Amino acid sequence: MNESYSASYAAAGVDITAGYKAVELMKQHVARTMTAGMAENIGGFGGLFQLDTAGMKAPCLVSGTDGVGTKIRIAQLLDKHDTIGIDCVAMCVNDVICCGAKPLFFLDYIACGKNVPEKIASIVSGVAEGCVQAGAALVGGETAEHPGVMAEEDYDLAGFTVGVVDREKVVDKTGMRAGDVLIALPSTGIHSNGFSLVRRVFRVESADLGAPIDALGGKGLGEVLLTPTRIYVKPVLALLEQTEVHGISHITGGGFYENIPRSIPDGLCAKIEKASLRTPPVFSFLAGTGNIPERDMFNTFNMGVGMSVVVPGGQADKALTILREQGEDAYIMGEIVSGEEKVILC
Repeated sequence: MNESYSASYAAAGVDITAGYKAVELMKQHVARTMTAGMAENIGGFGGLFQLDTAGMKAPCLVSGTDGVGTKIRIAQLLDKHDTIGIDCVAMCVNDVICCGAKPLFFLDYIACGKNVPEKIASIVSGVAEGCVQAGAALVGGETAEHPGVMAEEDYDLAGFTVGVVDREKVVDKTGMRAGDVLIALPSTGIHSNGFSLVRRVFRVESADLGAPIDALGGKGLGEVLLTPTRIYVKPVLALLEQTEVHGISHITGGGFYENIPRSIPDGLCAKIEKASLRTPPVFSFLAGTGNIPERDMFNTFNMGVGMSVVVPGGQADKALTILREQGEDAYIMGEIVSGEEKVILC
């Protein structure tokens, strides 16, 4: 691609050839995400995907977009870039699965101060891993070099996904009733929310992120904070195929008090037993270090519950069996009762 080299553009801080190299390096990662509908066209102008709607009466496309917020700073401080892409995919696909949609494909967008092909390829390797976990094809993306706007070592990552669900199978909370059971799907930790508060409390810019911490089981703070967001697509799809589901919530920014009510209809309330929650040590360590009140913790973080699922009381045991067969250590954390508060922690 030397014929495309521009000395003038390079002098302004943009190396076109670095972009070409990055694309070549990332192709091996993209190849891992190939699915039935994906056309092999990485490097083209658009991502092609052939939609198969066989067996669907009224297919609906569902889209979701997100980034990873300031968690990306932890990756930069550790110079470890191969997992942050998993977070980006997770934040999108975990959203669309809440209405029952199977993610079909994903595209990413990386903005950077300087295009270092190996770093960009490492980021995309994480995106590809997230797509594999979600069963989605990585059909394309964009890398943009922003000299003078971002520092050379800085980058940001965002993406979006498109999924599909038959209209009659959309999970829309209309079937929810008092007596339904609330099932918790455990998180891997903080996931990708609240990191502006996390970074302030732990003073990550000056902290020794690799030093073992007893309160974290001897792990370093950086390792714990960078743990990728869990992707729940395949377990939830299995659950939807085999049992009745009345509501699904992805617990992200806003924690319990914002996210769970989005799946609860008026007149009903999610009553959650705090004693039942299996909360990883990082949350108590964070709360203690930052002197953060309990309500603020539940109003900001997932507190160990990455996703909640509401099923009829009579199907709770079956749902737990299905989820556990899919590798989820799911458990009952509460029930649906009559009430106007939408969520109560007791």
